[in-house]
Amino acid sequence: MDTTRIDEALATLAARKEGWARLPLTAKLELLAALRPRTAAAAERWVGAAVKAKGIPLGSPWEGEEWTSGPYALLWGLGALERTLWRIARGEVPVPPRSALRTRRDGQLVARVFPADGYDRVLLSGVRAEVWMEPGVTADNLREHVAGFYRRPGSPGRVALVLGAGNIASIPPLDLVHKLYAEGQVAILKMNPVNEYLGPIFEEIFAPFVERGFVRFAYGGADVGAFLVGHPLVEEIHITGSERTYDAIRFGTGAEGAERKRRGEPLNPRRITAELGGVAPTIVLPGPWRASDIAFQAEHVASQKLHNGGFNCIATQVLVLPEQWPQKEEFLGTLRQTFRSLPVRAAYYPGAADRQRRAVEAHRSAEVLDAGAAVPRTFIPNLDSRDPAVPAFSEEFFGAILAETSLPGESPAEFLEEAIRFANEGLRGTLGANLVVHPATAAALGPRLEEAIAALRYGSISINTWAGVTYLLPQAAWGAYPGHADTDIQSGRGFVHNALLFDRPQKTVVYAPFQPFPRAWLSGHLHMGPKPPWFVTHRRAHEVGRRLTRLAANPGIGHLPGLIAAALRG
Repeated sequence: MDTTRIDEALATLAARKEGWARLPLTAKLELLAALRPRTAAAAERWVGAAVKAKGIPLGSPWEGEEWTSGPYALLWGLGALERTLWRIARGEVPVPPRSALRTRRDGQLVARVFPADGYDRVLLSGVRAEVWMEPGVTADNLREHVAGFYRRPGSPGRVALVLGAGNIASIPPLDLVHKLYAEGQVAILKMNPVNEYLGPIFEEIFAPFVERGFVRFAYGGADVGAFLVGHPLVEEIHITGSERTYDAIRFGTGAEGAERKRRGEPLNPRRITAELGGVAPTIVLPGPWRASDIAFQAEHVASQKLHNGGFNCIATQVLVLPEQWPQKEEFLGTLRQTFRSLPVRAAYYPGAADRQRRAVEAHRSAEVLDAGAAVPRTFIPNLDSRDPAVPAFSEEFFGAILAETSLPGESPAEFLEEAIRFANEGLRGTLGANLVVHPATAAALGPRLEEAIAALRYGSISINTWAGVTYLLPQAAWGAYPGHADTDIQSGRGFVHNALLFDRPQKTVVYAPFQPFPRAWLSGHLHMGPKPPWFVTHRRAHEVGRRLTRLAANPGIGHLPGLIAAALRG
């Protein structure tokens, strides 16, 4: 560990923090605009490095994951943030129009944030997203709760440490952009050893910021991380990682750290924002499903688990089914068949084999789906939801391991009430939850469906889609449900992405169609959204991802014909 180099990097940031905080917004926008062409120029090398490191065959559909969750996610986020900041630069307060706001019966303000333009309506047809605000934020005072850094002239500059994630490639640069532009802080990005091969590419993309002394990069293992989190020049920390890592930073390690946590006495008093994953549920409501619905939703749930090989903080871990649903066993059989129909992927993330082995040993019902594989995909059915000691309910497996439990309920409404209670009280973490709801079931539930959404204590709630889509939408606020104490941090604290710069979001809710185009038209649901390209079964995901990246880098309708054709062939 070269501590001298780190000291020098942080000294530069400390010397430039007030310069960044005071820099006119138009000058900051010039720097932000430079990131898009630099990202576009590096995109092919970025994706090539990622697929090589993760063992994905170049040119396979799974390459599409690296396009969409890599350069495309960064480019899309940069474009949305630029639009908000230009509004501020023109002297506007960047609140949504009144027509995009509604107030629930309990007084909670809801802002519709997606789709934002014609491209959104074409690219994600039928998808809409809302950001629900914390209590106390109203339509009348929303202007006081957006873009806080820009509403407080003279806010002091600060030096932030960003501890980058090792799984999804766009997380580190997006977190870095958030610190720079949402919070007005200079930052050092410490790359995770798992994907530090991307560091030189990110340094190239952010070179204008590095040259001005606003950004620095660091590399290395836990020793470098420990040195950085305790460095006197580091004033704030943002981490994407695990609850254990947060506790180690906040309270220390070993018996002494555990005792400090018990007493609520932090070793590291700095402000820490964090996205820490958790045990994510997918709740499937009963309904009049056709065979085609069962097949499609089996692919959907398999994708929620197997995207990126299962190494996602928001990967579904617990499938929650209704005990009395007549189609339950048919759905589970189709889901197993879908898993087995897909090739086994390389388990690139460290510790995957040990986590899978412990999961099998801890659950007697565990089914190993891939005999002979180094790290086989695993299904754990028939777990007792009443048993709080089930490891699958409290420990994030971070791999291709899916558990299942069933809950009672004479009607969809009764089952949903049980499922909400179980998700809130029985599962560890509050990052994201997914609900799969047939349109007929949703219609029968009426306002009770929204009341269930309101009751769910998760930062992202997805209806007929996956919380990973919330991560991708730049207008969405991405983070845990607010209110976790240091001694019970669960999925973390604070929101990132959030291109509209809401200061007090509570959750993001994303709605999508139950059936894809063109089959949805037979049921009277007129949208144009085919099988989503993030499905692990999409046959043209790599082509869609590359074309989406080109569109985000250089918007224009000329990209749409080829993009739509590739999406429809999935």
